[in-house]
Amino acid sequence: MEISFYHLTYQPLNVALPKLLTKVREANMKAVIKVPSAIHMEDVDQFLWTFDKLSFLAHDTEKSKHKEDQPIYITTGEENPASAEVLVLTDGATSEKPEGYSRVLEMFNGNNPTDVDEARKRWTAYKGKGYELTYWQQSESGGWNKKA
Repeated sequence: MEISFYHLTYQPLNVALPKLLTKVREANMKAVIKVPSAIHMEDVDQFLWTFDKLSFLAHDTEKSKHKEDQPIYITTGEENPASAEVLVLTDGATSEKPEGYSRVLEMFNGNNPTDVDEARKRWTAYKGKGYELTYWQQSESGGWNKKA
């Protein structure tokens, strides 16, 4: 399993996350987005519907009646009802079960010193468990530069 850290510095989560999820879907993979609270879940749900006037990313939340049919599933819990391959952790959310995925994407706000410090702690913990880690820093254009 590969764990990739995405250091947001120029564009916020509501701009960067839809771009990454578009790539996940283009690779014909499903994703679970884990957020720390119901408020975060509602925010992510809303911006995935509205990030682009010409398209949207099909998704639903843990409130869905058809969780197993969702290509992108947003939750505050650990469930993976559609057997997604990718886990996206945002806003400091953590997972007790990252092994159930082939990739984990950790997205953190690089403009918040607390978020950066917490991300470093998670990096160290993952490294201590022997996971394969990569670190991506956001460029001014919104792209990603692999730094480690």
